[in-house]
Amino acid sequence: MADTRREVAEHHLAEFEKIEADMASPEVLSSPDKLRSLGRRYAELGRVVRVYRRFLQAEQDLTEAREIISQGGEDAELFRPELPGMEERYEAASQELTEVLIPRDEDDARDVIMEIKGGAGGEESALFAGDLARMYERYATSKGWTWEVLGANQTELGGYKDLEVAIRSRGQLEDPSDGVWAHLKYEGGVHRVQRVPVTESQGRIQTSTAGVLVFAEVDDPGEVEIAANDLRIDVYRSSGPGGQSVNTTDSAVRITHLPTGIVVSMQDEKSQIQNRESAMRVLRARLRQLQLDQQAAENAELRHSQVRTLDRSERIRTYNFPENRISDHRTGYKAHNLDAVLDGDLDAVIDSARIMDEAARMEAAEEK
Repeated sequence: MADTRREVAEHHLAEFEKIEADMASPEVLSSPDKLRSLGRRYAELGRVVRVYRRFLQAEQDLTEAREIISQGGEDAELFRPELPGMEERYEAASQELTEVLIPRDEDDARDVIMEIKGGAGGEESALFAGDLARMYERYATSKGWTWEVLGANQTELGGYKDLEVAIRSRGQLEDPSDGVWAHLKYEGGVHRVQRVPVTESQGRIQTSTAGVLVFAEVDDPGEVEIAANDLRIDVYRSSGPGGQSVNTTDSAVRITHLPTGIVVSMQDEKSQIQNRESAMRVLRARLRQLQLDQQAAENAELRHSQVRTLDRSERIRTYNFPENRISDHRTGYKAHNLDAVLDGDLDAVIDSARIMDEAARMEAAEEK
């Protein structure tokens, strides 16, 4: 096991040093996309490298101390009292190295494209989709992330039929586990709400749903090959709530990826070029996730979250307003602080999914 760990850690160290050199090259420095992509991998490897170097230092200190003690003499008596502490530091570093080498989600440091859609429940569902959007925006703000609306289809009461946003971290991450995807990848699925709708005059509790889709953003367009003749691009006039026209020019864009049938529409920007760029960002993220899902379906051994399943129709959470209760159906998490959760206090809910996922990864790694 120790030899295997050392071999894997040495491989990571070599890749880390190569990326460090590549990031200083003129070719990479002149390409923000390549720099961001390499920087993400550099951050992923950095944690392993830091732990591995601490392990090597603790191992060297312990080995030298044991050699001195074995030779006897005055120096041996000086080092003997220090030996238990050195052994403790070595064991701690060894355990940390084992944990850091557990296979992680390679996308953890990536940013996110999130789509929130009203589901069953008509206007109430759209209003709930709006509540979810505000919840995620407040959560993003609490983490210091940026929130960029790419496209929105609002209802007359202020809810959302659908909303596309880009959520991005600021600056370089030191630890991939701090990434946007590392936190929000567990949010995809069906979210259910139980409450009295504003449109309900009899005061009856209604159950409605909204869907959340989460995709890791593609920072280097070269990651996903899209042939120009695979796209059908339509332009039209944008419309607001109720369908009324809000623009006198054909600035809205609808892109259809013919091989997969994926359709992305954007109309929020006044410029057709800006709407097209936003639509392509969403399309790339969707296509990349489609490729990963197909690979994971074909090979269960491939990297994939143990909590975030392939089934987008899975009901993952219930928001019960009368009881002020939040329940995660995958992890068993329950709390009576729904008001705080909707205000962006999502850490405990997300941590329940993260801890469950990491425990499953550790168990799988130990079985190999």
